[in-house]
Amino acid sequence: MDAIAPLLAATINAGTPLLLAALGLLINEKSGVINLGSEGMMLMAAIVGFAVAVQTGSPALGFVLGAVVGMVMAAAFAWLTVWLGANQVACGLALSLFGVGASAYIGLPFTGNSLVVTKLSIPVLKDIPLIGPAFFQQHYMVYVSWVLCFAVAWFLARTRSGLVLRAVGESPASAHSLGYNVRYIRLGALMFGGACCGLAGAFICLVYTPMWVENMVSGRGWIALALTTFATWRPWRVMLGAYLFGGVTILTYHAQALGVPVASQLLAMMPYLATIIVLVLISRNANWIRLNMPASLGKNFNPNN
Repeated sequence: MDAIAPLLAATINAGTPLLLAALGLLINEKSGVINLGSEGMMLMAAIVGFAVAVQTGSPALGFVLGAVVGMVMAAAFAWLTVWLGANQVACGLALSLFGVGASAYIGLPFTGNSLVVTKLSIPVLKDIPLIGPAFFQQHYMVYVSWVLCFAVAWFLARTRSGLVLRAVGESPASAHSLGYNVRYIRLGALMFGGACCGLAGAFICLVYTPMWVENMVSGRGWIALALTTFATWRPWRVMLGAYLFGGVTILTYHAQALGVPVASQLLAMMPYLATIIVLVLISRNANWIRLNMPASLGKNFNPNN
């Protein structure tokens, strides 16, 4: 029991940035837009959030500025793809490459700095055996991610605005004919996704590994993208997938600590290998993907045509 609680706590901690980013990307894709720039947005938010936290001593301000950076980058992506009609895949990859290079340059003065992480400790609940240390002694952003998951699920399933968003993703021409501004709806969805990716990037360098290292997001943006498909575009499955991949990551670290006679490089690749295997298994049923995937995903829409 004493060994399981820290393992569960670490799994939740590792899965939180994946959950935050994937929820934002899910909203993007529900509107019919695929943004492959998540890795770059997370990296830029990570360095900006870390730099602000180091300079001001306020991690909360770092989270806010990280979300703002993600929103600005998402708005630039929206201008290129939604307004100018540029290819979504190419622009997303360009955004990701920009974030990788720019964050490495901006982060040079902050390499080696570190922060102290303050976690919440909820009275009474924290003393519950096993569950208490695992679930009720976490950073407040973990609880924000849970609330966000519930809010996204409720928004998509229970609100008129969520229905409109899904309609835009399924048939933008039909939504436009009913008087909805497809461009601005997609802009709002993309900026929300950018804010979530920004929070995820900031979480990595302010909580998960409270320091700055070049390219420290380490492919989590791509895993978050894969999670939306793994979850068949459903928020609660996104949470399940995020913690599943977070658990795989933590298990590799524990295996290295225990001296398992396997090369550390092979252990480090396990989360990404697990991602590929899951996607291959899911893709075997093409009808299942087709029924759940937004019909206009990746396709631009020009209201003037």
